[in-house]
Amino acid sequence: MKLIIRNTTTVWSVSIALALLVFGLIVAFLFIRPAAAQSTANPGEGRLVTIHDRGQEVVVVTFGATVEDVLKEAEIAIDVHDLVEPALTEPLVAAEYNVNIYRARPVTVVDGQQKTKLISAYQTASQIAEAAGVKLYPEDTATMQRSNDFLTDGAGLHAVIDRATPIKFELYGATSESRTQAETVGDMLIEKGIVLGDAGRVSPAEATPITEGMSVRVWREGKQTVTIEEAVPFEVQQIKDADRTVDFKEIRTAGQNGVRSATYEIEINGGVEVSRVEIASLLVTPAQTQVEVVGTKPIFVPYTGGGTKTEWLAASNIPQESWGYADFMVQRESGWRPDAINRTSGACGLAQALPCSKIPGQWNDPVNALNWMNGYVNGRYGGWAQAYDFWLKNKWY
Repeated sequence: MKLIIRNTTTVWSVSIALALLVFGLIVAFLFIRPAAAQSTANPGEGRLVTIHDRGQEVVVVTFGATVEDVLKEAEIAIDVHDLVEPALTEPLVAAEYNVNIYRARPVTVVDGQQKTKLISAYQTASQIAEAAGVKLYPEDTATMQRSNDFLTDGAGLHAVIDRATPIKFELYGATSESRTQAETVGDMLIEKGIVLGDAGRVSPAEATPITEGMSVRVWREGKQTVTIEEAVPFEVQQIKDADRTVDFKEIRTAGQNGVRSATYEIEINGGVEVSRVEIASLLVTPAQTQVEVVGTKPIFVPYTGGGTKTEWLAASNIPQESWGYADFMVQRESGWRPDAINRTSGACGLAQALPCSKIPGQWNDPVNALNWMNGYVNGRYGGWAQAYDFWLKNKWY
C-alpha cells in the first residue's frame, strides 16, 4: 500500500506533527519515568537500594522484605552499636531507597573535669552526651572535636560541652534560675532578647562581667502590672493512731503545693518597690492535701527506783480485794511506769494524774500515786468496781 501526498503544504504539516509527537514522547520518558520509579514497586519487580557506608556507595537490586535483608544480601555486617537509617526492621515498599550506615566509634564526652567514654554511632555532640547520661541545659553548647591525645584516647573523638554560667535572674518581679553564655550583663540581655527601653533598668550595670551565681535584676520605673506564678501551700490532715507512740509519724499521701497566677499593680521608684496591690488571681493547679498518721500513745520514761507492782500495792491503802481492778487500770494508763509522762496531755505517774500536782508529795513515787488514785476512784465512782466498769465503757477514768 502506498501513501501518496501530492500537496506540498500537507507534507510539511505532517512532518511537523510527527516531530512534535516524538519530542513529547522523549519528554514523557525523561520526566515521568523518574517520578514513577519512586512509587510503590509492582509485584515481582526488584527494588533499587543505594547503601552509603563510610564514604562508599553500594547499589543493589533486591527482592528483600526489609532493610536488614538488603544488608545481608550485600554482605554488609552491622555492629550492635551501629546506627542504620531507615531502621533494620523498616519494610521495603517503594521502588528506590537510600540506606545510611553510621558506624559506631569511641567517643569521650568532656564535661569540665569529668570525662565519660562510650561507643556511639550518633553524629552530633548533643546526641552523644544524652546517650552518655549527661544532662544538657538549653543554654549549654556541645561540639565535636578530634582528640589530640592518641595514647590516651586512641583515634576517638571528643564531644566537648561548654557549660553556660548559672545566674539568678529577676525579670520584672519574677525570679528564676537562669544560664547564659554571655560575657557581660549587657550581652546577656541581648542573648535573651530583652530590650530595656526608656523606663527599663538593670542591676548590676550592663558592662559588669557575668560570674557564677550572681544576681541580675531587670525592672521598669513607675507603675506597672506584673503577673507571676506563686505556690499555694498544701494543707495537712492528721489521722491519730492510739496504738502508736507520740513519736510516730507516717505520711500516707504526700502533699503537693498548688500553683496560682497572680497579677499585681506595683510601683517602683529608684529601683525600689514602694507599693504592691493584687488586682487578679487564677488558680492554675489546686494543692493536694497531705495525709499523715500520727501516734498518740504516750512514751513512758523508765522508772529506776526499784520495787514491783505487788510491793507498791501492798504499801498503798488500796484494799487487796481491789488489786485486780487497780492492776488492770494502771497497766493501761501507765504500763506500771512510775515516771510515765503523757507528752500529749501532760498527765503523769502510775495513775496519770492531770496535773501532776494533784498527787501529794513526789508524783513519781508509785505508792503516793496509788494512794491518790485510791482516793480519786472512791470519791468519784464510789469504788474500784464502779471505776473499772466506767473505764471499760469509756477507755478512761
